[in-house]
Amino acid sequence: MRSFRHSVVRLALLVVLLPAALRAQHAGGGAASSTSTAPKEAEQFAFLVGQWEVTVMPKVSSLVATLHGQPKLLGTWKAWRAFDGFGVEDELRIIDGSGNPNALSHSMRIYDVTLGKWTQTSLDVYRGRFTTANGTWAQNALSLRSVGRDAEGKPFVQRSRFYDITATGFKYEVDRSNDGERTWETGVVRIEAKRVAASAAR
Repeated sequence: MRSFRHSVVRLALLVVLLPAALRAQHAGGGAASSTSTAPKEAEQFAFLVGQWEVTVMPKVSSLVATLHGQPKLLGTWKAWRAFDGFGVEDELRIIDGSGNPNALSHSMRIYDVTLGKWTQTSLDVYRGRFTTANGTWAQNALSLRSVGRDAEGKPFVQRSRFYDITATGFKYEVDRSNDGERTWETGVVRIEAKRVAASAAR
């Protein structure tokens, strides 16, 4: 009797699970990929997918640069496709010359069809701060604008830009305004990235 009941249970599970398995197989292993409604604009950030080695050049005063040279930090930038094709998720790690952690940023970037632009949320992990930004693609560059507060709590507006984008590298630059966008300090941070892999492990 027990073996008969077990057989009935196994048969019932097979009846329930088999159609789902066949549907997944027919969909190429994932129905989500065949039903995604992501627009073509969502491919604009696809260049970031993969793994990159980065050189980070923060801006310093001319006196410091004269005495000590232009500082350079190193790091990695990894990104994955996410959100059913609507965007990417990425992680930027920066270390100093001695290999000590300097910065860790985790970002989620999604193309907002309603707004017709990119929306992103980034977490400055070591400082526990979130910032949001909006951006658009134009003239072979992706530009973003965000509002935040510095370490002293003072508000600022920041604009950043991905440009010189190729299959093997890209550049990234940040400008900042502390007076409501009346004036800008350009090149607060510059990054040069070189591709080391087409995909990245989480």
